[in-house]
Amino acid sequence: EMPLLSVPKEVAVGTAMLGVAFATGLLAGKQRTPIFGTPSGMIAKNNPIRQYILDHSLREHPILKKLRLLTADHPWGRMMVSCEQAQLMANLVKLIKAKKVIEVGVFTGYNALNMALVLPDNGRVIACDINEDYAKIGRPLWKEAGVEHKIDLRIKPAIQTLDELLANGEAETFDFAFIDADKENYNEYYEKCLRLIKKGGLIAIDNVFWNGKVLKPRKNDLAAQSIHHLNEKLLRDARVNISMLPVGDGVTLAFKL
Repeated sequence: EMPLLSVPKEVAVGTAMLGVAFATGLLAGKQRTPIFGTPSGMIAKNNPIRQYILDHSLREHPILKKLRLLTADHPWGRMMVSCEQAQLMANLVKLIKAKKVIEVGVFTGYNALNMALVLPDNGRVIACDINEDYAKIGRPLWKEAGVEHKIDLRIKPAIQTLDELLANGEAETFDFAFIDADKENYNEYYEKCLRLIKKGGLIAIDNVFWNGKVLKPRKNDLAAQSIHHLNEKLLRDARVNISMLPVGDGVTLAFKL
């Protein structure tokens, strides 16, 4: 039997509201036209429902929009977290009154900027990536938004950074972690972040649908296999309570008990 959720009242209420919102949306979609356009269950980018979501819920800071458009022009722009998902992450960070955040996989820093904007002035995002060139696109905009001091970019393998944080005695001192890097190491990232996150904290894991490939992972697709195995593990992991949401390419929220 899974332990009962032991998180702050604000988180429990917010999660319940989130669940109601998703259930309502799904039922409304079934009554009219299919919302989901891919085998993974996520809303297709060209689906009018997604555009409706953006038109009626996206509250994007002008500098966030500037960075999103810059990133969209990049050859690897598709790696960026969807704007509605990044907004959800920022709302969750604010909901749990986070001060210390980990991001595994930064790219141009759109999501890091989104979270930094809602953190208190003494808040920090430990931003882990191995490619400084991508981050150079976002860094001037972090500065323009006045939050560059909140983003601690560490250019080295994320596992090394996470190990350093643990070695420095920072276990169970972080409030929130967002995992969106190389998929083959997802389990390692999850385990280390779970040690770093305090009880009642939250880990968000991106790309848990992997464009539907998790339904039947091919033997040579290590990324799909890794994500699928982690999804199965999370279902049975008594250390957390979870919600898997059809946002972007799928995101799982794991609340540490």
